[in-house]
Amino acid sequence: MKYFELKCTAYIKKNIELNNSFDILSSYINFSFTKDENLKKLHEKKDFKNYCFGNFYPIEKDKIYKSGNTYEFVIRSLDEEFIYKLQRVLRENINNSYLQVLQATKKVVKQFFVSELYTITPTITTVKDENDKSIFWTLHKDGEILKLQEQLQKNLLKKYENFYNEKLEPTQNFIQLLEIKNQKPQSIYFMKKINDDKSIRVRLFGNKFKIVPNEDEISQKLAFVALACGLGEKQSYGGGFVLGKGFK
Repeated sequence: MKYFELKCTAYIKKNIELNNSFDILSSYINFSFTKDENLKKLHEKKDFKNYCFGNFYPIEKDKIYKSGNTYEFVIRSLDEEFIYKLQRVLRENINNSYLQVLQATKKVVKQFFVSELYTITPTITTVKDENDKSIFWTLHKDGEILKLQEQLQKNLLKKYENFYNEKLEPTQNFIQLLEIKNQKPQSIYFMKKINDDKSIRVRLFGNKFKIVPNEDEISQKLAFVALACGLGEKQSYGGGFVLGKGFK
């Protein structure tokens, strides 16, 4: 296994507040897809897209990315062809009113033993409540850690099986230890178009975790998929971008 990463340097053309940054960056990436026919088909399909991205960094103390400065962001995928096509498109200097990517550098990361995972952007997870209604998992709303762990594993299994066309049969959850790092839910905001004249602002609730994966082969594969494709849901909006520690 291996994943492919683009480290992008972006020039900011006007101030971007942290609360708006996920939407702006997601829209920029989605617009990039329209510049390549295969990427456009990926964007339109209703299935796992097997990529994730992190927000701009470094973050400013006042939580505003400043006009005239450059910041980096990272896009990852299990799909080398996807990263190759996206790199080519981004190098064409796609421009919009907020930012312009100046450089996109490709990196290949081979599977390594993952000892710890840290979610850098909010991990979005939906579960069923007592009325069988889908809700965002938060400690206040649900609080069942085992249900959360089960849902995170199910999501990673689907991502793995979708890309590799191979089923895994785990005997245990891939999570040995999970620590919630936030005291209140973390949010991702984006604008959802209702019609040609109206859009609404949507708020996704998530959490930030430290996770120690188990050491068995399947658990390690799932931990690596989390690094490559994100943890939880809503990766196309920036959800669940993960950093890892381990031994290469």
